[in-house]
Amino acid sequence: MLNETHDPSLISWVESANQENTDFPIQNLPFAIFRRAGSNENFRGGVAIGDEVLDLSAVKASGIFSGLAQDALQACDANELNAFMDMGKEAWSALRLSLSRALRTGSESQAKLSTCLINQDDVEYSLPCHIGDYTDFYTSIYHATAVGKLFRPDNPLLPNYKWVPIGYHGRSSSIDVSGQTFKRPKGQLKAPDATEPGLAPCKRLDYEMEVGIYIGKGNELGEAISLDNAEDHVFGMCLFNDWSARDIQAWEYQPLGPFLAKNFASTVSPWIVTTEALAPFRTNWTRDEADPQPLPYLDSAHNRDKGGFDVQLEVQLETPKMKEAGEPASHLSLSNFRHSYWTVAQMVAHHSVNGCNLRPGDMFGSGTQSGPEHEEAGSLLELSRGGKESITLDNGETRTFLEDGDTIIMRGWCQKEGAKRIGFGEVASTVIPAE
Repeated sequence: MLNETHDPSLISWVESANQENTDFPIQNLPFAIFRRAGSNENFRGGVAIGDEVLDLSAVKASGIFSGLAQDALQACDANELNAFMDMGKEAWSALRLSLSRALRTGSESQAKLSTCLINQDDVEYSLPCHIGDYTDFYTSIYHATAVGKLFRPDNPLLPNYKWVPIGYHGRSSSIDVSGQTFKRPKGQLKAPDATEPGLAPCKRLDYEMEVGIYIGKGNELGEAISLDNAEDHVFGMCLFNDWSARDIQAWEYQPLGPFLAKNFASTVSPWIVTTEALAPFRTNWTRDEADPQPLPYLDSAHNRDKGGFDVQLEVQLETPKMKEAGEPASHLSLSNFRHSYWTVAQMVAHHSVNGCNLRPGDMFGSGTQSGPEHEEAGSLLELSRGGKESITLDNGETRTFLEDGDTIIMRGWCQKEGAKRIGFGEVASTVIPAE
């Protein structure tokens, strides 16, 4: 629900938060784990405001807040946000409201809080929480259909797709924060004309533009989360690059799905944009009348009315030559999370319907977010039509899949009439040569 923290007329005494295209106005206030770059300081919770990070440990020590907001600050004074996430939406909202009021122009807290700011250029980030379990969903029907045509031309979309939110249990140990570099993965590859596979570095390395969804308050083992209560358990969202080795994947994925093709690296943006901050950008969710309608546990009037999120998702590629020449990264695609075939609430409800216990800090990947048009594809596999068509970059270089030294940059933002634009920052990561 909308409240005073979403008022688009609010301005902050932190001047950079009032710039027109900032990702972090006072209406956003996302959370991260940070410390001063190159220091031996403890990692701790921070909130983005304009170009600054508000140090929540310092805010706690200032004694400005009290009650539930101060209790929430205590939980944020740690090297991971799991304890804060476990406090639930009442605590999340109480801290957000207190921060919003303290950061507004005219606040009596300005003098004390101004000493708690550190410029974002001077910090480094850690993962925002301990990710105990990670589930990757497959919620874009456009991506599923396009990839299905490449792998199974005669049967691109399996019949269960329109009935059940498809997902698999991924590997959380290889998830890292923006800035991650990783070695090109090795695995078994089998060329179409080969009689046997061999072990070699991946030749068809790809990215996947996804939204990461963080679980807040968990549920007890054996207790399902209902659809309309599902978002009480969702703390917030981030940008997520689920790196993929397409040639390893093609050989190994049947019959049990992804394995080594997916578990070598995944990268998240440092900032978690809370579900509450995203309230102005809720949108309706629809299902084509010709498609099967969701089973009752996955359907409700509220989910159809406000289940979607209008989040723009952009992908850029920066090659080594671009870096050397000081040239900007090349635009690859622009899509939107509102195209998702299944909502965040449906993912949570389905994941727990069998009694699975979700825990604070668990993360869902949305699956590659591709739109209905080819230029909205969220992976190179789709953009290059399975490697058959080269993509020409702004500097004249071409790619079908990624080369060593390439950096993928993803950005996300929400913008509409009558609301203040908010953003997710960026997630950037670079592939380096295999050993």
